[in-house]
Amino acid sequence: MPYAYSRPAGYWSGRLPAGVKWLLIVNVGLFLLQFFSVNLARRDPFAALALAPWQVLERGYVWQLATYLFLHGGLMHLLFNMLTLWMFGMDLERDWGTRAFLRYYFLCGVGAGLCVIVANLLWGDPFTRTLGSSGAIYGLLLAYGLLYPERTVLFFFLFPIQAKYFVLIVGAIAFLGSFQAAGSGISHVAHLGGMLFGYLSLRSRLRARHRRTYLRPSLFGRLREQWRQWKIRRARRKFEVYMRRHDRDRWSR
Repeated sequence: MPYAYSRPAGYWSGRLPAGVKWLLIVNVGLFLLQFFSVNLARRDPFAALALAPWQVLERGYVWQLATYLFLHGGLMHLLFNMLTLWMFGMDLERDWGTRAFLRYYFLCGVGAGLCVIVANLLWGDPFTRTLGSSGAIYGLLLAYGLLYPERTVLFFFLFPIQAKYFVLIVGAIAFLGSFQAAGSGISHVAHLGGMLFGYLSLRSRLRARHRRTYLRPSLFGRLREQWRQWKIRRARRKFEVYMRRHDRDRWSR
C-alpha cells in the first residue's frame, strides 16, 4: 500500500486509545506466534483462520471473515498495516469512542472479506487464502481523508499532500489494481472493498444524524414540547374564564 506519514493535532499527546492499542497487541502477538510455529515447529496452527472462500461457502467457516484480519503474510506487511493503524486510527478513535471505532474497523474488514469472496468466485480461485488487515486499514484511511481533509500527510515520507488527495490516490491505485490477474489483484479488491464499506457506513451515519437533528426530535424533546403546549392551553383556558367572569361582573353593576 502507498506509504504515508501524518502528524494530526494531538499526535504526541496522551496514551494510545484502547481500541488501537489492543489491535496492535493482538496483531503483533499472533504474528510472532505464527512465525515461531512455522519456523520452529514446521506447522501453522492458524491456517484455518485465513480467509478461504470455498471454506466459508461450503463448510460454513464464517469466522474467517473476521479472523483473517489478524494474520499477516510477512514482517513488512504487518509493519505497514500497524503503522498506518497507529497513525490514522488514534484520532478517529478519540473522536468516535472505542466502541464506534472498533465497529467501523470490523465492518470495513468483514466487508472487504465479502468482496474478496465474490471476486474469487467470479474471476479468481476460490481456494486462494487471503490474510491481513489491509481492508480495514483502507477503511480508516478513507474516514481520515473525509473527516480531516485539510491535514497534511507525507506520501512515501517525502511528498506533503492533503489527506483528501491522498485518499483519492490510494483509492485509484486499489481500483486499478483490482483489474489485475487473480494472483495479484485480490488484495486490491480487499482494499477497495474496505473503502467501499467504510464510505457506506459513514454516509449512513451522516444521514441518521441529519434525521435525528432535523426530522425526528428526541423523546425528551417531544415530551418537553408536549408539556409546553399543555401549559399554553391551560393558560389560555384560565384567561378565557377570567374574561367571562370579568364581563359578568361588569354587566351586573
